Amino acid sequence: MASQSQGIQQLLQAEKRAAEKVAEARKRKARRLKQAKEEAQAEIEQYRLEREKEFQRKQQAVMGSQGNLSTEVEQQTRKKIQTMQANHQRNKERVLRQLLTLVCDIKPEIHANYRVVA
Repeated sequence: MASQSQGIQQLLQAEKRAAEKVAEARKRKARRLKQAKEEAQAEIEQYRLEREKEFQRKQQAVMGSQGNLSTEVEQQTRKKIQTMQANHQRNKERVLRQLLTLVCDIKPEIHANYRVVA
């Protein structure tokens, strides 16, 4: 009987040790999964940053050329505006004189279609 209870005790202890080992293995597995998840997140973040930098570089290359075009268009526009303003200043006196001459110089004439009814 004593040997039986001693055998049972040994079995219970072995079962307890096995349960502890299983629990420890589960903990290690959980830690490893958590570590793998963190590593994967870091890798994903690194990849995302690389792609973002590449996108920014390509966008800058495309937008840079468009930026040059817009600067060129702005310069052309300023040049045209300056030319128009110079033409306006140069010609406004002459145009005003012509208008005033046409308005103020009245030459009374009988219209060609006017009929005198007697």
